[in-house]
Amino acid sequence: WRPSTFAVFVGIRSTLMFRKTIFWIHLGCGVAAGLVILMMSFTGVLLTYERQILAWAEQQHYVPESDQSTRLSLEQLHFIAQKERGDFNPNTIVVINDPGAPVSFTAARRGGGGGFSLNPYTGEKMETGSPILENFFTITTATHRRFNVTGENRELARGITGASNLMFLFLLISGMYLWVPKIWKWGMFRIRFAFRGTAGNSKARYFNWHHVFGIWSAIPLVFVVTTASVFYYPWANNLVYQVYDEDLPSQIEGPAPATRNTTTQLNVGSMPSIPEFLSFDQLFANAASYIEQSSNESSGGWRQISLTLPGETSNTINFAIDQGNGGEPHKRHNLVLSRETGEISIWQPFSSQSKGSQTRSIIRYLHTGEVLGILGQTIAGLVSLTSLFMVWTGLALAWRRLISPLYRKKSIPSA
Repeated sequence: WRPSTFAVFVGIRSTLMFRKTIFWIHLGCGVAAGLVILMMSFTGVLLTYERQILAWAEQQHYVPESDQSTRLSLEQLHFIAQKERGDFNPNTIVVINDPGAPVSFTAARRGGGGGFSLNPYTGEKMETGSPILENFFTITTATHRRFNVTGENRELARGITGASNLMFLFLLISGMYLWVPKIWKWGMFRIRFAFRGTAGNSKARYFNWHHVFGIWSAIPLVFVVTTASVFYYPWANNLVYQVYDEDLPSQIEGPAPATRNTTTQLNVGSMPSIPEFLSFDQLFANAASYIEQSSNESSGGWRQISLTLPGETSNTINFAIDQGNGGEPHKRHNLVLSRETGEISIWQPFSSQSKGSQTRSIIRYLHTGEVLGILGQTIAGLVSLTSLFMVWTGLALAWRRLISPLYRKKSIPSA
């Protein structure tokens, strides 16, 4: 043999050994985490259209058009909310851009006492949503994240699902490598690209399904699984900001203001008296008008505006504006108005946040596909469904390779 021929032989042998090593690690991870991945994939399918289903359930309780008349002011509704529940101390008023939608009052998590909704025309308490559906999705989400385990074993369960998620990521990456056939011929690629209705036996059928489902869903699944790692591990969350050479932001800090129309600071101690403030309705109308005028055709108007109740002497009021479906962080903005004049004090669009904060916000909803709207949710749900077939066929092939030979009868040699 010539040296060049020997080098080619050694290279091919090394490649085959590497491929074999990756295969066995791939198989081991699949067997170890298969059932957990199966559970997360199944619950992921159930959660695909959670937002739309809950929104539909809420709309069933909206005030019909025949009962809509003159709306009560936000101050009147706030007074009724406090009178209805004396122990309730709301800090946010939520208004949905639908004439039949209720006006909701929510409170801080600590000592807030939850929240409730009022009919904007009568002030009567309104039922919202479906307790059965809400409970179903709450349990499904908890199962998806940590087997619905509570108490002292919660972190252990979360650790298992987190580790299984990482193994799933390895399975996807290594699977794409193993998908490439050893012999580069179109016939070998074809049986991995398309379903074969003429598969001779169950093993061939499972092999074909495993490869076809895997290659067509691999890329979307990589995004779904990688983004989930950010929720499980602090190092993955920190990595998002390190990519942009940013420090991890404090949880109590908001995004830096992008535009400040006035730099005058109010000295409360020097005020001779409390100034005359505009009503909540006037300020709300200013906020809604501003966002509608500044919106382009792609972003549309506003879907929901949350008004944070200010202190008695505060000269500004904050509005959190959502122009998307609730799962599109790039369509969420903050607007601060002067309570005296209604003019803009601070405008904080999504673009005013740092690149790291923007990416982290998007990652949360990239996992569910919601950041891309209904199309993204559908893709995320479909690849979760295909992963069920991938896990099932993978475990079936592993059973045939590892377990079935143990039960085969040894052939009796002929005399």
